[in-house]
Amino acid sequence: MYPLLHPYTESDAEHIVADTQSWLERAVIGLNLCPFAKSVFVKKQVRYALTAASTADELLAELDAEFALLAATPPAQLDTTLLIHPRAMTNFLDYHFFLAEANALLRNLDLEGVFQIASLHPQYEFAGCEPDDIANFTNRSPYPTLHLLRESSIDRAVAAFPEAESIFERNIETMQRLGHDGWKKLWAS
Repeated sequence: MYPLLHPYTESDAEHIVADTQSWLERAVIGLNLCPFAKSVFVKKQVRYALTAASTADELLAELDAEFALLAATPPAQLDTTLLIHPRAMTNFLDYHFFLAEANALLRNLDLEGVFQIASLHPQYEFAGCEPDDIANFTNRSPYPTLHLLRESSIDRAVAAFPEAESIFERNIETMQRLGHDGWKKLWAS
């Protein structure tokens, strides 16, 4: 069973984690939105940490614990964590402002430069984009999620990937080619 930071029913927990794994496989890896994700996924170095936190303070406490676990675990065993929080920061604007608190925690723990946080949310919206702009879907996960990444792993992946700075633009082009209908078909099977 997947580690639960707070209890859900076993069925609910399995469903939430399965949705997240499916999204990772079909969208992130399947569409190659992150060319670095497949390796850690195949090696089973991704932790799916499901929390029932419902407030910013509870989520910060869970985030603190996840940073401690990640720092204490060798990268070969655990490279990255998806901290899934379906009950906290469900509104994207709240989530967006929470990210400043999450990054402040990272600095306060003296882990800036060791880890970074990538933001994923079902209502993700880039600045300057309309809510239904397909470009937003590059960062739309099934549930609000904080992706905790090791800086050293990012550095290695970027060094191995030519023109890593073009990933963002390439992802938007991928999503524009796919379109909303293609996105829906991705989840129909």
